Amino acid sequence: MNERIAVQPHRGNEPPRREDACRVGILRRIAAARLRHCGLEALTDEVSMIVSELLTNAVLHSGTTEIALSLRVRDGFLHVIVTDGMPGGAKLKCVSDDSESGRGLALIEALVTEHGGRWGTNNDGAETWCSLELPEESA
Repeated sequence: MNERIAVQPHRGNEPPRREDACRVGILRRIAAARLRHCGLEALTDEVSMIVSELLTNAVLHSGTTEIALSLRVRDGFLHVIVTDGMPGGAKLKCVSDDSESGRGLALIEALVTEHGGRWGTNNDGAETWCSLELPEESA
């Protein structure tokens, strides 16, 4: 699966524009439908969370006008790839207990670790990826 959305460059600390948040939701639903179509519905909750977090991070922090989402099954793993085309990779933050944001990548790390996978960014940070091991019945 390869999908793209157009977004407005985000500036400041405001929440994402309503239209951009809706586009993230649309891609999340497309990804869930694709997983069901491929017999991978066991990963739907995890992938929906990962897709939401990575796309929202790209909307809020990249300043880009286009974001791509790819899902690929290869070598016993489901690969989730979000590309914003802008240098500057995602990094885990240490946040306080009362922080209202900043836990998304920690959540992603926990989900991929639970599923025998990994996450990271490419060299310039323009792409963030996750790999989740396929459930045994799907592999």
